[in-house]
Amino acid sequence: MFHKIESVIPKDNLIIEVVFEDKRIVQYDIKNIIDKWKDFKNLEDKNLFKKVKVDVGGHGISWNENIDISAEEIWENGIKI
Repeated sequence: MFHKIESVIPKDNLIIEVVFEDKRIVQYDIKNIIDKWKDFKNLEDKNLFKKVKVDVGGHGISWNENIDISAEEIWENGIKI
């Protein structure tokens, strides 16, 4: 099953809040992957971090052409609230 993202909200402390189409709300902490992928380090710039958007089709989120996260990653590793 593929999960689709409806909306994303950047929160404080490098956390994003994601609403899926089924209305499940998940918080995902970017700090968990910031050291694994060098491009994610750029998200420490608050101006860039706030530019997060849902990709066309809702299959992920992105900040630019180099920084994105799949809906499945967020669904599986985020915290349901």
